[in-house]
Formats: sequence, structure tokens, C-alpha cells
Amino acid sequence: MARTRLSRADRYDQLIDVSWALVRAEGADALTLGHLAERAGVAKPVVYSHFASRPALLAALFKEFDDRQTTMLEEYLDAADATLDGRASAIANSYVGCALAQGRELTGVLAALEGSPELEQVKRDADQAYSGRCREILAPFTGPAGVSVPSITAIFGAAEALSHAAVTGTLTADQARSELTEMITAIVGRART
Repeated sequence: MARTRLSRADRYDQLIDVSWALVRAEGADALTLGHLAERAGVAKPVVYSHFASRPALLAALFKEFDDRQTTMLEEYLDAADATLDGRASAIANSYVGCALAQGRELTGVLAALEGSPELEQVKRDADQAYSGRCREILAPFTGPAGVSVPSITAIFGAAEALSHAAVTGTLTADQARSELTEMITAIVGRART
């Protein structure tokens, strides 16, 4: 059977999809460039031409997740009321929704990211950009100082914990979203003074 030749962009997308499937089935520790090549049905040099190393692949997976999360946030914002409750709900719905859409495999990728200083920096940069965007979204509902760094850190610490609880079934998705919405509203309400 002849292999289908994909464009470079399509091959990259295929390798990302196969990587997520591999992590889902076997865990993040099983994700190596050689194993990815085998699972994707391509030669190792094809994988190496897209990802120079395992850390580069893990960074690409996280970036792909982060891009989807940012897109989902903007979609929820477009549909939300321009009120504090509407904005808080959009943030909560997108954060929890994206974690649920990705599933348990995200945990393994995040753990692997924290295992190396350069990968940890990738996550930290993405988190700063996302929290900065959320601070912009919430700024019209705060005092002149806006949402403080400690407050936004608390919001996203809670968002991560609530999303993880929804993914593992400890909480329902609605419970996680509702609790996060209420927390964002309360913290931002405090910042008005």
C-alpha cells in the first residue's frame, strides 16, 4: 500500500494528533520521537524534521493546547454579556471546557514540562500571556489598579485545580465552571475598592 504524501503543515498536524493519542493511550513517558514515528507510520527523519527533540515535541503539544485555549476564550467572550458575570463565565467556561476537551493526557504533558527549565519557561510564558489577556478582560470591572498579580494567580490556581477535578470526575463540569465563575467575580469585586 502506497503512503499518502502530506504537505509539511498537514504532516505536522498529523504528528501532533498522533502524539496526543499516544499520550492518551500510553502516558507521556511513552512519548518519544521514535515511538511517534512508528505510531504515525513515518520514518524517524520525518519526525526529527518537525521536532528536534522530545522537549521540542512536548513544547509543541503544549503550544497547540494553549492556542486552542486562547481561541476558545475568544469564542466564549464573543458570545458573553459585557458584564462582570458574563466575562467571568466566559473565562471559566473556556478554561474548564478546554481542559475537558483535552482530557487526562494534559496532566502528563504538563508534568513533563515542569521537568526541565526550558520547558517550564514555555509554560510560564504561555501562562503569563493568558493571565494578561484575562486581566485585560476583567479591567473594566476593577479599580484603577486592576486585578493584581496575586489575585490573578489565585484565580488560575483555582482554575487549574477545578479543571483537574472535572477531568477526573471529582466534580461535574458545571460545578467546576460555576465555582470558578463565582471565584472570579468575588476576586474582581474585591479589586474595585
